Amino acid sequence: MTAATATRATRATTAAVHRVAVLALDGVTPLDVAIPLQIFSPRPETPYRVSLCGPADRVAGAAGFALLVDGGLDEARAADTVVVPGAEAHLRRAPDAVLELLAEARDRGRRVVSICTGAFTLAAAGVLDGLRATTHWQYIADLEREFPRVRTERDVLYVDEGDVLTSAGVCCGIDLCLHIVRRDVGAVAANRLARSIVAAPHRDGGQAQFVPAPVPQAGDTSLAGTRAWALERLGEPLTVRELARHAGMSERSFMRRFAEEAGTTPLQWLVTARLGRARELLETTDHSVDRVADDCGLGTAANLRLHFRRALNTTPTAYRRAFTR
Repeated sequence: MTAATATRATRATTAAVHRVAVLALDGVTPLDVAIPLQIFSPRPETPYRVSLCGPADRVAGAAGFALLVDGGLDEARAADTVVVPGAEAHLRRAPDAVLELLAEARDRGRRVVSICTGAFTLAAAGVLDGLRATTHWQYIADLEREFPRVRTERDVLYVDEGDVLTSAGVCCGIDLCLHIVRRDVGAVAANRLARSIVAAPHRDGGQAQFVPAPVPQAGDTSLAGTRAWALERLGEPLTVRELARHAGMSERSFMRRFAEEAGTTPLQWLVTARLGRARELLETTDHSVDRVADDCGLGTAANLRLHFRRALNTTPTAYRRAFTR
C-alpha cells in the first residue's frame, strides 16, 4: 500500500462519497456488469455511489437483452473509479469517445478497472501500456498478440497496479472488487460484504486462474472442511502433515488436491489467511503488534512486518493508522 493509497483509504472512511461508474458497452457480459453494481452498491459501512453508464441510453447485452443505463459518458468522466466489464466480442474496438474517456481518466489519476475481457478496452485506450495486466485465461494469447506493450500476467486472479486494476474471467471480478473495498476501507468491511454475497472473504491476486481439469474420480471429496478447520486454528503451528491427516489423505495427494481446489499451495494459503486475520485484528483491537502476530500464527512482530511489507507494501502500524475508525 503506497502513501497515496493510504491517504485515499483514510479519506474514504471519513468523508466524501466515492463515485463508481460501471461503463457498459455493446455485447457486455451480464455477470461482469452485475458484479461491480452489487459490490459497490451504497451501504452504511462503505463510501460508494455506483451508476451504470454507457455511450448510449440503451446497451445491447451478450445474453440477448438490453440494458438501460443511468448515465452517459459525462457521468463516467466525473467518476472517481471507472469499471469496464467484459464484452462478448473482446477484439471489437470500443467507440473512440470511450477510449478517450479512459485515457483521460488515467491521466487525471482516477482509478480505472477492468473485469475479464474489459482489459482489451483498457489496452486499446493505452491505459495498460507498460503495466502488468490480466484477462480471462482463454484470451490471454490475444491480449499478448494485440497489445505487446502490456506486460501480460498469464496465471493470476487479478493485478493491482495502483490506480489501474485488471481481473481474470468472470468470478475473479468478485475477488478484484472485494480487493478494492479492502484497500479502500479495510478488511472488516470487505469480509462482511463477502459474507453478505456468499463469496470467499479473500483470494489473493497471485492465485492461479481456473483452467480445465479432469473430472474428479468417484468418491473424491472437497477439502473445504479442512480449510475451515484450519481457519479456526490460525494461531497454531499448522503443518501440511496435520492438514493432510485431518483430510484423511497422504501428504502428496493432499497437496495436489489442494492446489487444484485453491489455486495455491497449503502453506501460501495459510500465510494469506493469517495476513487477513492480522488485518482484522489491527482494525478492530488495540492489541500490540507482537500479540497480533502471535494470535494470527505468524509468530513474531518481525515476521508479521516482513509479510506485511511483501504483500501490502506497508507496515502493521501504518495499516492500523489508515484503517482504524
